[in-house]
Amino acid sequence: MATPQQLLVEGLSDAAGFLVGALLGWGIGSLLGWQLFSEGYDAGSIAAIALVGLGGGLGLQQARRWRNRRSNNTER
Repeated sequence: MATPQQLLVEGLSDAAGFLVGALLGWGIGSLLGWQLFSEGYDAGSIAAIALVGLGGGLGLQQARRWRNRRSNNTER
């Protein structure tokens, strides 16, 4: 069973990974000229929304990989 400290690390690392990934996706979209909050749903806005979601998901996966590597190194 996971301890409260382990659950806190899991939750915070997941949140941080998602946030950093989503911000990177938003930044890349902005560099490409895609406006996330433009009026209506034009192609650029939809692409920016998808890029933010993709970035958030990839950031979350990276956080989980980091946590797994960290736990594997401490078990030895």
